[in-house]
Amino acid sequence: MTCDLAEYLDRLYAKGFKFGDETIRFIYFGKSYTGAVDSQVISAIELTLKIQKSFEGSFFMSLLEIFVEGEVMTKAMALEKVRSLRLLV
Repeated sequence: MTCDLAEYLDRLYAKGFKFGDETIRFIYFGKSYTGAVDSQVISAIELTLKIQKSFEGSFFMSLLEIFVEGEVMTKAMALEKVRSLRLLV
């Protein structure tokens, strides 16, 4: 089941990932700046948390730019991309 970015952030909050207002604004700024769609932003957030073990803004933005430039639209494509970059084994 797919969800939009706001729903995804609400789910993370319910699971204990409580981003501050500044981080939420940064996520939406990144979405707007890169022209990303929700699925790309969600994948970038998930993989940032998985790889960095916390939310790191510059890493998130780099992933988001890579996903937009490479037209990475699904979670599977995102995983494949970060593995090809050797960011995740």
